[in-house]
Amino acid sequence: MAGYIADLLMVAILIIGITAFMGVMTNGFGEKVFGGKKRSEFVDQSARFQTGWKGVGGKKK
Repeated sequence: MAGYIADLLMVAILIIGITAFMGVMTNGFGEKVFGGKKRSEFVDQSARFQTGWKGVGGKKK
């Protein structure tokens, strides 16, 4: 019974992991191929919005 549960857990983790990895890969491929000129539109807007903010957390350099 313990072997069955171990096998079931391993298969479940593999299926979930592969599914998550495929989602990331598909998203990256879609952004590269279909992104066009506005590929970094949201990243650029966030950077402009956050200019002048104080840094919070982390180590100071």
